[in-house]
Amino acid sequence: MIHKYDVIIIGAGAAGLMCAIESGKRGKSVLLVDHSAKIGEKIRISGGGRCNFTNIHTQPKNFISQNSSFSISALNQYSQYDFIKLIEKHNIAYHEKTLGQLFCDQKSQLVIDMLLKECNEANVHIQKNFRVENIKKINNDEYVINNGSDKYVSKSLVVATGGLSIPKIGATDFGYKIANQFNLNIIDTQPALVPLTFTDEILSVCKELSGLSLNANISHGNTFFEEGMLFTHRGLSGPSILQISSYWSQGDAITIDLLPNNNFRYILNNK
Repeated sequence: MIHKYDVIIIGAGAAGLMCAIESGKRGKSVLLVDHSAKIGEKIRISGGGRCNFTNIHTQPKNFISQNSSFSISALNQYSQYDFIKLIEKHNIAYHEKTLGQLFCDQKSQLVIDMLLKECNEANVHIQKNFRVENIKKINNDEYVINNGSDKYVSKSLVVATGGLSIPKIGATDFGYKIANQFNLNIIDTQPALVPLTFTDEILSVCKELSGLSLNANISHGNTFFEEGMLFTHRGLSGPSILQISSYWSQGDAITIDLLPNNNFRYILNNK
């Protein structure tokens, strides 16, 4: 059977759901598909289960990109304040933590439910457990997706499958394979927003610190973050470490100041 849509979106995470909602609002017929049985799993686990859904201080300079104009254009069209209005429209209570981070008062599922409700109001058709067997482009203006004996045809195709961040919840390299198929340029990937692990030698010295958290200033070159840092059973984590990891590469040095805004010599001399 052949099914025709204006837009087909592969990947029902945060990006795919928002794309589907906005496409549907523009009067397009939209199909949103996902290989998983659950929608928005990364949303569900974000913020420790309370969904840190945006930051009130979001600016283009906060994004790392080879195209600095992209984030400017994107935020001019849809900013953090637009999403906050959506949250408030659905009466989802939230609070601000440190440095402008906004979290739900209750569970992340409320945000998933909100996005699904918006999809429904925009007449978005959603299919879960959807296996994309192959994708072809025909007549230079239509995409065809095969799923068993069914064919899904659209004028526009959006691949919103994300990267390799959390394989345990279904993250795959599917998007990269599709990009390769259509000869799109792929920038070499590397881990970002991740904890850092110690070598065995350093771990043997620091293992007794596991579970200790404190405010620290972490720097790499001219970039620094002063937020919480956590010693784990494998290395270092916490907001400051996760942030600096986006700038760090294998073999680079980072500087850790465990007493930011304090004079260590003064403290020792006045003990």
